[in-house]
Amino acid sequence: MSESQGTESGTQRMPVIEKPTGTELDQSASAAAFGPPGAVDADGGRGGRFWSARRVPAGIVALLILLGAGVFLYDVVAVRVQRPALGWRRELARQLAQRPLDDVWVLVGAGVAAALGLWLIVLALTPGLRDVLPMRRTHADVRAGLHRAAAAQVLRDRAMEVSGVRSARVRMGRRKADVRAVSHFRELDAVRADLDVALADAIRGLGLTRPPSLSVHVARVGRKKKG
Repeated sequence: MSESQGTESGTQRMPVIEKPTGTELDQSASAAAFGPPGAVDADGGRGGRFWSARRVPAGIVALLILLGAGVFLYDVVAVRVQRPALGWRRELARQLAQRPLDDVWVLVGAGVAAALGLWLIVLALTPGLRDVLPMRRTHADVRAGLHRAAAAQVLRDRAMEVSGVRSARVRMGRRKADVRAVSHFRELDAVRADLDVALADAIRGLGLTRPPSLSVHVARVGRKKKG
């Protein structure tokens, strides 16, 4: 589990828990989708996603603002004490006065500034921490979250307990859990039905605010290729 502290994260790949088999799978496979209902407590038990501290972007912006303000303050003070302004500021003022608005460099600079501003706005309005799944709240002053890798490990362990399952691979997302199992005996439909029941119960046991939908695929073990 994870408390509300954390670092920023961008778009990441879904965590994968798998066990190599060393064999090939034939074309005999069965799949089913299951969307377990999300049981809630009397007060709703709902909790939003955890917000990232965004320490790195905030630190970079603060450092750039500090450096820029320091340079401009030094230049203003120098001009006030009858010293010439810095050469780069005089050149910048001359270029801004002479170049038209449709100049290529003016448009490029405006585009870069707009992109940076949009990036900062997106960071300010989005929670981040995509790898942490919020759990239902049983107490008003306590929040908990479960990492997707840990949730995937739980589902894989439950899948391996089903009779006939030789190996299992779980891809855990925020909205969907994709389970792919390999069976070495029993009928595929029977194995898949048992997996549906076991994994649905496991997802409900995770206590997530928004339980992900479940997709189960079962395949038969094929023969090894001869070298």
